[in-house]
Amino acid sequence: MRPHSHRASPVPVCGAAEGLADQAVLRRLSLLSGLLPTAVYGGYGKAYLRDRIRGYNAAARHASWFVLVDLNDDFECPPKLLQSWLPHPAPAMCLRVAVRKVEAWLLADGKAIAAFLGVPPSRAPQDPDSLANPKREMVDLARRSRRRRIRDDMVPRPTSGRVVGDNYTARIIEFVTTLWRPERAATRSPSLERCLRALCLLARTAHGSPCSPQPH
Repeated sequence: MRPHSHRASPVPVCGAAEGLADQAVLRRLSLLSGLLPTAVYGGYGKAYLRDRIRGYNAAARHASWFVLVDLNDDFECPPKLLQSWLPHPAPAMCLRVAVRKVEAWLLADGKAIAAFLGVPPSRAPQDPDSLANPKREMVDLARRSRRRRIRDDMVPRPTSGRVVGDNYTARIIEFVTTLWRPERAATRSPSLERCLRALCLLARTAHGSPCSPQPH
């Protein structure tokens, strides 16, 4: 996919996501789809979004909204999460689900993630949506990095008790904003491809001009 080519101004959109890295992904996907994030909420985890989703949906009666959540192990598939969280979305509400975590969408751009982490491209998963724990896969790849800074930043110290390194989030945001190509990643991640199509539809509906995703 590539950004739409029409001359219409970007459509303002409000957003919400679980954490800082997810918010960076939300902004990147919005801009790619012809949407301009004017305010991005959340950053306090999934339960925070769940408690506020109906309020966001009420606001979507008057403005475009994009809410991004991880599937994790909470539901068997995205449709079940969508039905549980928001059975009656407003026309301008785009609630999308990363399978099973947003890291799967990042790993789907195998060429870029291999270059960023300093690992062979063959290490990148071919079917990231099928991973039970994409975040753990990301850390395991970083553990194999030939770059010490990547290992130090993204891999937790053995005695820390943490699942990620101290600077994991900062590194993920760096990747999202510099090397990640969502249109390329969507060819390996069906859930990302569906998200991009939904965002293009949101933009098209708002300004009446076609959003034309094309193979990169």
